[in-house]
Amino acid sequence: MNEHEDKSMGDLFPDLGQETPIISGVAHDSSESLATVRGVADEPGMAARVFERLAEIGVNVDMIVQAGASTGTADISFTVPGKDAQRVREVLIQEQDNLGYNSFDLNPNVGKVAVVGVGMKTHSGLAARFFKALSEKGINVLMISTSEIRIAALVPLDQLNEAVKALHTAYGLDAQKVEAVVYGGTGR
Repeated sequence: MNEHEDKSMGDLFPDLGQETPIISGVAHDSSESLATVRGVADEPGMAARVFERLAEIGVNVDMIVQAGASTGTADISFTVPGKDAQRVREVLIQEQDNLGYNSFDLNPNVGKVAVVGVGMKTHSGLAARFFKALSEKGINVLMISTSEIRIAALVPLDQLNEAVKALHTAYGLDAQKVEAVVYGGTGR
């Protein structure tokens, strides 16, 4: 047992006051595509089979959501780099009989927006602020991914810039207030 095991995250990473922002930046990526495999058997190993096949062709997968249905099937949605979208389409259509899914679709008109910051683990209400800021602008969230230092959402591509602006404002990162950190890369 080490000296840190009995301490909370707040003890290990204390709030350093107003000088250190809880959320330090907003990142966005307009090069994602959303793939959905619909009607796969809802049983152990199906997701593995889908993602093993994509790994074999060297495709990186980012956000993943699986939703089961009462019919014994599931839909698996995930994001891939836009540059790989056509290869994903070709491989999954080629593997339809082997994987046994009902249908497949690919949506290139999506973008990912995320807020990042080390204060996320120790401060409540940050997710509420994230989703409220987007909802107030009428931006529908298509998919959500979180970690200890990030909240990310997939949104319609035509609303991505508005989402970035809304989150900058919601977290006090507008350029006239704080020097904002914006990263427009892949976020991977």
